[in-house]
Amino acid sequence: MADSEDEATSAAPRPKAAPGRTASGARKASAKTARTRAREFALQALYQHLVGQQEAVSIDHFTRELSGFHKADSAHYDALLHGCIREAAEMDALITPQLDRPLAEISPIEHAVMWMGVYEFRHCLEVPWRVVINECIELAKDFGGTDGHKYVNAVLNALAAQWRATEVQADKAAGRARG
Repeated sequence: MADSEDEATSAAPRPKAAPGRTASGARKASAKTARTRAREFALQALYQHLVGQQEAVSIDHFTRELSGFHKADSAHYDALLHGCIREAAEMDALITPQLDRPLAEISPIEHAVMWMGVYEFRHCLEVPWRVVINECIELAKDFGGTDGHKYVNAVLNALAAQWRATEVQADKAAGRARG
């Protein structure tokens, strides 16, 4: 990260950031909710599980020591980390029919993000389906590959119609009523 002196002397113009975002488009740390932070830490932990095949307990101990964890919703983090690992095979079975390639070819970031989305659809009914998808898209944008968020969006939208059918239908009906 550049210091203020470098920024002041830089010849290249910098893009203006939208409110709550940095110039690169990422959400500013101060604009993040405790749940958003929990999702970020859960994503990092699930990545360690997928790539390193580490056990949830050791990943959990490591993650809780990371800088900024105290600002996260630890209960939501716990639910995501332990729930996704516990239900991994079942969630993979739900995700796989939505894919256009083998699950093994999906990046571990997008894989973990999709797990989190499916877990929240099924177990966090207080979180609206659109919020689940938006949070997952933002995670994929911030941590994943260039267009990984588009893939995550398509898969989770298809799964939302299955797991949150009532909400999805109500939103579509409300959209028609407004339009």
